[in-house]
Amino acid sequence: MLKVLDHLEEGFIAFLMAAATTIIFVAVMHRYASGVSFLYDYVGHLDFSWAQELCIIMFVWMAKFGAAYGVRTGIHVGVDVVINRLEAKNRGRFIVFGLLSGALFTGTIALMGGHFVWENGAHYGITHALGIVNPDLYEGPTTPDLEWQTWVVYSAIPLGSSLMCFRFLQVCWAFLRTGELPHHDHGHVEGLEEDSADPQRAAQDINWFEMDDGLHPKDIAHHEGQENKEKGQ
Repeated sequence: MLKVLDHLEEGFIAFLMAAATTIIFVAVMHRYASGVSFLYDYVGHLDFSWAQELCIIMFVWMAKFGAAYGVRTGIHVGVDVVINRLEAKNRGRFIVFGLLSGALFTGTIALMGGHFVWENGAHYGITHALGIVNPDLYEGPTTPDLEWQTWVVYSAIPLGSSLMCFRFLQVCWAFLRTGELPHHDHGHVEGLEEDSADPQRAAQDINWFEMDDGLHPKDIAHHEGQENKEKGQ
């Protein structure tokens, strides 16, 4: 089930990025083509005034769901100078406290955002779609260009924050069970692996500026491995 959620999350973010890039490209090309006399007759009647607003909305949704993806994969940068100097027991407590604090914060934002969306037109929109007419409900405003109901746009806040809260709890539970945190190597390029067979190539593949553990709090398993290695020497 979690694998399905992961794929949906990644696919949704990739779709938003690809669609927004395509729309921006087409809109810019249309703007320049409209300034060319012999092309104006072909493209002058096209209207892309909605493109900017749509791309802003898509980037907002992308940012909210991308933040949840960042929690799951460990790509958020953290200030961990003090935490990494603590003993393993205390370090684990601080990491759990930080993860639970993130879950509490994002969960609060999700609840408050959900209430705002509900009162801003979602209640009217849902009941109206079900054929229930209530004149006392607030219909809510619409966006200037697309004329969409703003509650649809603002739904990114409770949905994205809820997913982010879930990811914090997921990472915290995994850390309590295994003592490990998700890590992401910012210098790694997929498909380019180090060649250790050739000494000259291996020397070229060394990242002399690589920081230990990618600016993330070092998990207990990492430090136990380092301590055991030092004792063995």
